[in-house]
This record gives sequence, C-alpha cells and structure tokens, in this order.
Amino acid sequence: MSRRMIAVTVGVLFFVQMATAMVGTSLIQAFVDGDTGRGPMTAGVLLMMASGIAVVGIGLLMYRVLKDVSKRLAFWYPVLRIVEFAVSAACGFYLLNQLQVVPNHMLWVYVPTGAGGLIFTYLLFTSWLVPRPLAILGIVGYTALSLGVPLDLLGVLDMNEGPGLVLLAPGGLFEAVFLPIWLIVKGFTAPSPTRASKPPALVTS
Repeated sequence: MSRRMIAVTVGVLFFVQMATAMVGTSLIQAFVDGDTGRGPMTAGVLLMMASGIAVVGIGLLMYRVLKDVSKRLAFWYPVLRIVEFAVSAACGFYLLNQLQVVPNHMLWVYVPTGAGGLIFTYLLFTSWLVPRPLAILGIVGYTALSLGVPLDLLGVLDMNEGPGLVLLAPGGLFEAVFLPIWLIVKGFTAPSPTRASKPPALVTS
C-alpha cells in the first residue's frame, strides 16, 4: 500500500470511528436513561466495537509511516490504540452481561486515547507529515483530553458538559474534521529542504 493510499484510508477510518462512536454512545446513553430497550443498546455496543476496530486500523496503518520518523515511539501508537479498543470492548461486554455501564467507562477509554494521541501528533509535528498548525491542534486536543480525565475523576469538572466539553473540542476538531479532510485531500506533506533536517524517506509520492 502506497503512502498516499495509507493517508486516504486513515482519513476515512477517522470519519468511521468518530461516526460509529457518536451513534453508539448515544444509543448506550439512551438505554442508561431508560429511553430504549436492550436491542438498541446492543446495537450501540456493536457500533462501539466497530469504532474500536477502526481505531486499531488507524494505529496499524500509521505505524507504517511513523516508523520512519521514530521506530521506538511509533511502536507505541498502535499498541495504545489496541489497548483503547480492549478497554472499550471490555466495557461493552460488561454492559451486555450486567445491563449497566462501568463507572467512568469513557474516562478509562480516554487514558490510552490521550497517550497514544500525544505520541501520534508529536511524530506528525516533528516529521512535517502534515502542516505543523494541524499537528499543534492535535497536541492541544490530546493534552486537554489527558488533563480532563483526572479532573473529572476528582470531581472538578464533568467531561460530558460545560468546561469538560470545551476540553474535548480541540481533539474533536482534529480527529473529526481537519486531519481526515487533509489526509484524504492532500495526503502526507513532503518537507522542504529549509525545514528541520529530516531524511528524504519521509517524502511521499
């Protein structure tokens, strides 16, 4: 698979994981609120599984590109995306068996999401694979997400409303709008000779 094809596929997978996660979460929340039965809740869990598979796909595909930047750091990106899927899947199975959600289940999913996202965006920033303002938006977004988790657990804020939603906004814009559109339309950017000295292997066709 060429780097151009990887970029397009990753962009599409970001759209898929975001859409399935949003619908799945809303169906699960409706069940928790008593508005729907087990059928829609099961559909919600399956959609969250589909979102997790897309997340793993993103991690594995991006490793093929990021390993040319730093193989050691790049290794941890798909690992953390797999952990993210595993945590989400475990919470889903618990819900199906116990008919109740794991307390703070989304916060536990956010932990590997934030850690993996920081590695991902740091490598994007240092490699110039995407424009640096875009990478910075991702760094800000994943940093805000990572800070929001302990603040929510401590009761300082709620990630589902008010200031908590503000913390989710930069990462949401990065994952659901700017990054996937850029990857689908432009692909990976080739660094110019005047930028940080990066090997020619980073240049994509």
